[in-house]
Amino acid sequence: MTERSPLKLSVKSWVRGMQVAVLAVAVCFSLGATDASSRYNNLNHRLMCTCGCAQILGECNHVGCPNSSGELEELRTGIAAGTGDQDILNSFVAKYGAIVLAAPTTQGFDLVAWIAPFAVFAAALLGTILLVRRWSVGRTAIAAIDDASLDPEERERRDRIRRETGDGGF
Repeated sequence: MTERSPLKLSVKSWVRGMQVAVLAVAVCFSLGATDASSRYNNLNHRLMCTCGCAQILGECNHVGCPNSSGELEELRTGIAAGTGDQDILNSFVAKYGAIVLAAPTTQGFDLVAWIAPFAVFAAALLGTILLVRRWSVGRTAIAAIDDASLDPEERERRDRIRRETGDGGF
């Protein structure tokens, strides 16, 4: 009979533990996946109220909203009928237009709404870096020109100040 090394046993135990953890997470996520109230909550937070209040449909709280109660009832009816989430969203888009979606889709031209903020941030960051580099190069060139135009006594005085203060420039 061969003896198993402690290292192989610990690796095997670790792998089994990870498998159990992944299975537990999958079970936890799938428990509420078919619950009608969680679907209702998920979907009403993916839709906007169409009354013009610019609030999420499930959180529209202004008094006397003419649209939210009817839209929420329409959502409950779709869930009760067993309609899929994407079909419910598509029916709202067909009836009220794409403005009813709380977030733009990730297809077609709507993809620009997801990409544009990151692209603008990257361009602004790049522009700032280039501007700071240009300013620092310009400052060094000006300092070199200033040093060249000074008489030797003034140049020696500036060098002494730089040495004493530890400052690389003014």
